[in-house]
Amino acid sequence: MDELLARAMQGVDPDAPDAFWQIFANLMAMVPWVALMWWNLAFVAVGALLGWWRGRLWEGVAWAWVLGPIGWLVLLARTRRHATPPPLPHRR
Repeated sequence: MDELLARAMQGVDPDAPDAFWQIFANLMAMVPWVALMWWNLAFVAVGALLGWWRGRLWEGVAWAWVLGPIGWLVLLARTRRHATPPPLPHRR
């Protein structure tokens, strides 16, 4: 924990008015953003696949984008959309 605090406080004057923003920027620089982006794209791809299978493609994409793997569970818990056939023409 001391190492994390030292990295977050690197180059920050604690008495400066913008110390919070400097610490915040240091912490955000430590986040592996590229890996998180690829994981999110994988979650969305699986959500799209599950949504297509359940007849709700865009709903699957949206749930996976917002909630990740938890969105898969939300999508699977919802009922499957059944396609209704078109009405038959009236007989005369």
